[in-house]
Order: sequence, then C-alpha cells, then structure tokens
Amino acid sequence: MLDHPSPASGAHRSYGVERRGTDSAILGEDAVAEEAPVALVYNGFSHAVMLATPQDLEDFALGFTLSEGIAASARELHDIDVVEHALGCEVRMALASERFAAMRERRRALAGRTGCGLCGIESLAQLQRPLPPARLADTAIQPGALERAQAELAALQPLFQLTGAVHAAAWCRRDGSVALVREDVGRHNALDKLIGAIATRGCGFDDGFVLMTSRASYEIVQKAATVGIAAIAALSAPTGMAVRLAEAAGVTLVGFARGHRHSVYTHPQRMH
Repeated sequence: MLDHPSPASGAHRSYGVERRGTDSAILGEDAVAEEAPVALVYNGFSHAVMLATPQDLEDFALGFTLSEGIAASARELHDIDVVEHALGCEVRMALASERFAAMRERRRALAGRTGCGLCGIESLAQLQRPLPPARLADTAIQPGALERAQAELAALQPLFQLTGAVHAAAWCRRDGSVALVREDVGRHNALDKLIGAIATRGCGFDDGFVLMTSRASYEIVQKAATVGIAAIAALSAPTGMAVRLAEAAGVTLVGFARGHRHSVYTHPQRMH
C-alpha cells in the first residue's frame, strides 16, 4: 500500500509576498517550507541537533539512528516521543544500553575537537566506517523501473508541490512502483525519514531501490549502504566520493535519472 502522507500543518506556513513582473506588482501569499531545530535525545542525552522539516520526525529519528550506525536494528530503539518547544522539537528515545554506552564513548572521544566538517568522526581514517556488503543477487531493477518511479514520484510530493523547497526520497519496488515517500528541506534528512519508514514497516532494505530528487553525495551513499540498501538512483549528478564509496560498498549508483535516460556509475549488473 502506498504511503505518502499529506504535509503536516507545521511543515509549512503562509507568508505575504509581492509578486513582481516587468510592469506589475501583485500582493499575495505563498506557502513556505519550514525548517526547525530537532534535538535527537537518547536516554536523556542530547546527541545532535539537526535542522529539518518538522514532520515524520519519528521516522527521522529511527532512520538517523540506523543510518549513522548508532543501532543495528529498529528493535534496539524504543519509546520514540516527539516533544515540541518554542524554539524547535526534541525527539526522545530509549536506546539499548550497550548501544548507548558505545555512543557515549564515541562522543567523549570527540570532546574538544574542532574543525570537523563531517559530524561524528574523530579522524580522516574513520571517514569510511565498516559497511555491510550489498547483496548483489537479491536486487534486480526491472526494465523501465526508473522511468516508472520518476513518473509516479512527480505526483507524490505534496510539500514540494506546495512550496517548491524540499527534497524527496522514495522507496521503490523492483518494478519501479513507489511504496514510500518522505520529504524534507535536507536531502539527508529525507533519506533518514525514508529509512525509518521502511524499518517501521518491516520492509527489507534489499528488496527495492531508493530514488532521490537531489544529487547523490557521499553521505547519501554511506547512509544507504549502512542499512543495506543496494541501489540508489538520483535525478541529478553524483559526486566523485559517492561513486568511489558505492563501488567499494557494492552499491549500484545511478545519476541523471531523467525519463528513459540515466547513467549507471557502479555495479550495472543489477540493471535489467
């Protein structure tokens, strides 16, 4: 069953606007996407504060936890509770004790360090964290699947249609039919929300592919590979680091997915 909820009321807000043309100015209102600080709190400990669209935050918290390797499965996270504040939101979660201890130890090692452009790593040597090998034989993208997924996704982005300001991440079956869609102002957040939604519904990460409306960056590939997603398609270009990581991790990476044309950068054997 397709899951593509309507935008939450807090995900957008109307603002006055003066629309100007060559010889005219018309007053009106525009729907504008919201972004809010979202604190991810594990066992009472604030781990990170992200700027995100304030909808599907339970999915976001679970997806972030899995894609960052904080937990290995949804069973290690419990009692996800979203608490709204004047300045943003807290997502409070109960994390399995051994996972929480490992997370705190990692944070202690980071204390006092500055100048890190990638959150959660201590050194360049940790940039490529261990990733599970993608299951090459288990994901075969059927002919026409990318074109079908693009056509379906175009109608399943209600917040983008309203504001024009957000990215979408879609979980697509092997035939290209779209099963889940999540939107956010941040492409990484959209993917985390999608990962959380997939895990909540008990779907297998090796039973389809992800379609992103953004470019394919290193972090997009890393997050997908961490949870075992074997194929990623993006409407825009990949980065060089993303291509190298996808090759090493056994992930099929597709860029410039536009209509019936696309570019397969790594592991083309999954494309049929």
